[in-house]
Amino acid sequence: MLTAATARDALSRMPDCRVLVLGDVMLDHFIWGAVRRISPEAPVPIVEVTKETTFPGGAANVARNLSAFTPHAHLMGRVGRDAAAGELRRLLESEGVQTAPMLESDTLPTIAKTRIIARQQHVVRVDRETVEKLSDTELAEVARRVETMLPELDALILEDYGKGFVTQAFVDTVLGLARSAGKLVTVDPSPRNPLNWHGASLVKPNRLEAFAAAGVQDVRTPGPPLEDRRLLEVGAQLLDQWSVDKVLITLGEQGMLLCQRNADPHHIPTRAREVYDVSGAGDTAIAFLTLALAAGLGAEDAADLANHASGIVVGKLGTARVTREELLQAFED
Repeated sequence: MLTAATARDALSRMPDCRVLVLGDVMLDHFIWGAVRRISPEAPVPIVEVTKETTFPGGAANVARNLSAFTPHAHLMGRVGRDAAAGELRRLLESEGVQTAPMLESDTLPTIAKTRIIARQQHVVRVDRETVEKLSDTELAEVARRVETMLPELDALILEDYGKGFVTQAFVDTVLGLARSAGKLVTVDPSPRNPLNWHGASLVKPNRLEAFAAAGVQDVRTPGPPLEDRRLLEVGAQLLDQWSVDKVLITLGEQGMLLCQRNADPHHIPTRAREVYDVSGAGDTAIAFLTLALAAGLGAEDAADLANHASGIVVGKLGTARVTREELLQAFED
């Protein structure tokens, strides 16, 4: 188990870690208000707006999590030439994320998701997006920028939300370049976009994504994860199916299961005390898992650190991030 002293030592090395996040970026827009009556026009609540907030979402939230622990967090995604892109860049740059690698589209809008919250209850979500795969020209530009940046990087994170940026051609290109350069690459996959991750260092699906990728029906059985036969079989299958050495399956309230070649599965219990909002928990997990590996921790200790970070973020409302002080306190406690 990761000790407070070892965690503190790893955190002290994280500011030197240089990480590039690649994937679907979006702007999370929250409208907060109160509900006192139902609309006379339709049986829906009337939300009286009290405030509005915006946060980086998707792959941008992963980069935002990194930037609290290293000044070398870089982000590559695709945005439009619109107000949402300007707001996203402003937010990211204010928190230390390097946005120079971003691609701009003349035809596609920046993905934006508006959530209306009343009395801490999620009322409705409105999405603005156009799902379109990278063009050959965009893919060539991605390859050029990645190849230029690789000598100055320690790790890459591929963050797939199934919005078109991450394609098999993109994966093959980026993983091929990273593998040739000997770089650490972690992956957060999307169940809506089944891809082959051959060449990645570690893939982090949640339970739903893992079973979907394996093509196995999830019949949950009571008991601890290490006694869940189907879960263990899925983990072993994905190691071979994706041709990777490590698969980390996040299990919500049951924590995480780390599957590795030539090693027994390892279970990390959840660290969450209270759960208010699970949005962004996966982003936090992949960010800290990668940072911990880049800082020199082994896979089990890195997963434990990521688990602590996720346990903190689910105790916050909205798309939140973890601070160094909170993470250290979690280990002290």
